[in-house]
Amino acid sequence: MTTASPRSPLVRQRRATEAQLVIAVGIVIAGLYTLASLTLDGGFSTALIPLLVGVLALIAVAHIAVRRLAPAADPTLLPIAALLHGVGYVMITRLDDGLAARQTTWSLLAVGAFVLTLLIIPRVTGLLRRQWWLLSAAIALLISPFIPGVGITSGGARIWVSAGPINFQPGEFAKVLMAVFFASYVADRRMLLRDRSWKLGPIRLPQPADLFPVAFGWGIAVLIMVGQRDLGSSLLFFTLFIVMLWIATEQVSYLLVGLLLFAGAAYVAWRLFGHVQTRVDIWLDPWADEYGKGYQLVQALYGLGDGGLVGTGLGRGSPNLVPEAQNDFIFAAIGEELGLLGASAVLASYVFIIRTGLHIASRTTREVEKLLTVGLTTTLGMQAFIIIGGVIKVVPITGITLPFVSYGGSSLLANYVLLALLIRVSDSAAVRRGERPDDPTWAERLAASRLRQKGGSLSATQVIPVVKH
Repeated sequence: MTTASPRSPLVRQRRATEAQLVIAVGIVIAGLYTLASLTLDGGFSTALIPLLVGVLALIAVAHIAVRRLAPAADPTLLPIAALLHGVGYVMITRLDDGLAARQTTWSLLAVGAFVLTLLIIPRVTGLLRRQWWLLSAAIALLISPFIPGVGITSGGARIWVSAGPINFQPGEFAKVLMAVFFASYVADRRMLLRDRSWKLGPIRLPQPADLFPVAFGWGIAVLIMVGQRDLGSSLLFFTLFIVMLWIATEQVSYLLVGLLLFAGAAYVAWRLFGHVQTRVDIWLDPWADEYGKGYQLVQALYGLGDGGLVGTGLGRGSPNLVPEAQNDFIFAAIGEELGLLGASAVLASYVFIIRTGLHIASRTTREVEKLLTVGLTTTLGMQAFIIIGGVIKVVPITGITLPFVSYGGSSLLANYVLLALLIRVSDSAAVRRGERPDDPTWAERLAASRLRQKGGSLSATQVIPVVKH
């Protein structure tokens, strides 16, 4: 935790802006909730009102945490994420009261994870030094659904793990760990990856050992596609790997080779596996089996069509006709009741988060933090594109969730941790640009205290250079 050091006018302005935006988001969420309860037959149960108040209070807690633990961070990231979270919560409440109560619990855990991440990771460089531990943890999470008696299959994909009464998707947490690992790995070997001293016929490539991240990323993506039957996560992971290599080396060849490798693996999977063929067939013509396998997508498209420009109004549509609308197809429910304007506002929120993430990456002077920010932003943006693209029939349907909006604890927890890391990098970049003092962290204070007890005269400021940003 930082000390109560004097804040610069710029820092005070950022936190004041964030506070104003958080208040505005709270008003919007409360208004949407009230509107839905007035138009829905019978209204919402009054027992849900404390749950809504609880979710709004959690957003306020997150703001206080940023104000205290990352005071110079960008002021727009948290409010935009809170807006998406709130819109999703209102739609989940509108679809299923019982799920809304569970989502409140997950919201509590997610904001707790957000605060804890800011507290225990005062400098991301410390996290990046543990790259191989993070890789091991990510691999363990990815293969856990294959374990008999632990992994379970749902919706044709084996991406769930059952731990007693709780089911979660380990891949949601693996994506964050993989982003951190690859940021550290690629930053350490950036110059080696740019080198083309190995000849393979007429082609010049980096040394085989240095091509490990490409081969590993491709292998993980194929493993997920084949073993877990999850096209969305496969595309998400591989995009993350290739984009980070491209940014680090500034060589378009990595991007082109990556696209060719993924396209080849996707084609082979389409030829060999029935579940891949089914998803592609539904994507190409869902009306061919309108009341069977294509039913979910067809109903979603009808709902979007009924929504028109301004929507049917909250509580006046029929989003429940779409099976599992609170999960993969919550964007269709938003488009039906809030119309093109509401759906565009949600899409614009993701675009703004991506823009802010890339802006943070451009402001940081450390290559590893730049790569981490790009990786996390790519993960969030690609996930939103894949699921929204599936709902509007741009890409085949996948089983991933819409970040911050869809029902589900795994996604909400992982994305709030991702958000905390982006905010941490933003604050660290501001420190190095002189926009706020570089206050010692709680760990540095503890180390200084121990050194003073041993040496008698060391101060906290003498400890900071050892673990500088």
